[in-house]
Amino acid sequence: MLLSLCLVLIACSTHKRDLRSKPYVKEVFTMGTYVKITSYDKGHEKDVASALAIAKDYDKKTSVNQSGSELDEVNDQAGIKPVKVSKSVYKLLKEAYDYSDKQTGFDMMIGAISSLWHIGFDDARKPSQSEIDQALPLVSHRLIKFDDKKQTVYITQKGAKIDLGAITKGYVSDRMTDYLKEHGVTTAIVDLGSSSLSLIGHSYRGDNEPWTIGIKDPNKEVSTQVGLLEAQDESVSTSGIYERFLKVDGKIYPHLLDPKTGYPFDNDIQSVTIVSKKGVDGDALSTTIFSLGTKKGYEFVEQHKNIEAIFVDKDNKVYVSKNLKERFEIDKKSEYQLGDIADLK
Repeated sequence: MLLSLCLVLIACSTHKRDLRSKPYVKEVFTMGTYVKITSYDKGHEKDVASALAIAKDYDKKTSVNQSGSELDEVNDQAGIKPVKVSKSVYKLLKEAYDYSDKQTGFDMMIGAISSLWHIGFDDARKPSQSEIDQALPLVSHRLIKFDDKKQTVYITQKGAKIDLGAITKGYVSDRMTDYLKEHGVTTAIVDLGSSSLSLIGHSYRGDNEPWTIGIKDPNKEVSTQVGLLEAQDESVSTSGIYERFLKVDGKIYPHLLDPKTGYPFDNDIQSVTIVSKKGVDGDALSTTIFSLGTKKGYEFVEQHKNIEAIFVDKDNKVYVSKNLKERFEIDKKSEYQLGDIADLK
């Protein structure tokens, strides 16, 4: 169950909030994973159910692997005509466009490439170079045209495809978190498959006590951890080469695809965990930072406000951005060691 992050909940003490003695936990299978809410506030069962319904609604409208979704309709009409979409999907697409426009490594139009590889599905395969060469010109967010007045989306080139897999979970976790906060929830965890966590308030252990998050060991299939992170009122998002991959002739191809080459990113990163105020930032930026490798990714984080990161490289070294160093502790039982970013070329 814990694919990317292991949540560690430590024994409860007295607190001022009106909380349950035991958490109320509810989950649904949607967006290709188990989406779970763990709430400690009393009397918010209906709000939890409504927040989970938000995830199911986005899955129904945006899944590219589900016939009849709004996103499928937009892709099907590429090069043919604009498609009117719902307000919620329109906002998501506009935000994805903005991230594509300003970030390296993330492009919402990666669909022409991701559909070739289809990593994580039964028909996954390594496409030929000619297939990749043919699809690469279709990977550009510039091929999308929006009409704010009519609320329509138009892909101008036939064969080009939107794929929001690198941003949807973070975006939806923000919508779920906003809803819960607006309805009075003060202490909860929104968990989208453990790769995207949104923490509401402080831990149930006390008004000023942070949550404790275990960062998953990318070399282990079980829920062992690299170390522990303290966080509160934040989003924690992890991308790693261990999540989904294709193995061909002994070589592993992770699911994180480079829109410039059409192949999975190939650098020294095993996993990167982004800590941010918004889940959508964590999702989109984790792809961007992953594309840069550990050293340049670390430098990117240091140059941007409101994001922090934990890198695990292929030499089993862990690099922690400056503002997280006091909040992260490496697991002494693990095979990992803290690295010095200055040692990397």
